[in-house]
Amino acid sequence: MGKKRKSRGRGKGGKGRSEIVQCDSCGGMVPRDKVKKVTAWVSFVDPALSKELRAQGAFIPRERVTKYYCVSCAVHRGVVKVRSKAERRQT
Repeated sequence: MGKKRKSRGRGKGGKGRSEIVQCDSCGGMVPRDKVKKVTAWVSFVDPALSKELRAQGAFIPRERVTKYYCVSCAVHRGVVKVRSKAERRQT
């Protein structure tokens, strides 16, 4: 039987079973090597207020937030694009 993807849809290699994480969108349980990871910096201060504070020389802390999405949620949110059959096989 043919393979749809060279990596079988995962980045596991020869590591055996991988940890399972929860999708932040739908709540489904997905292997960590298959999940799409999105990291963003989030500030808890209003942007207009932070601009004024920065002008006065204040330090505005921000936090790095990591979200994990299953493949279907990542496609729905535009994190990854739907690719043709030839492009899927390359990477």
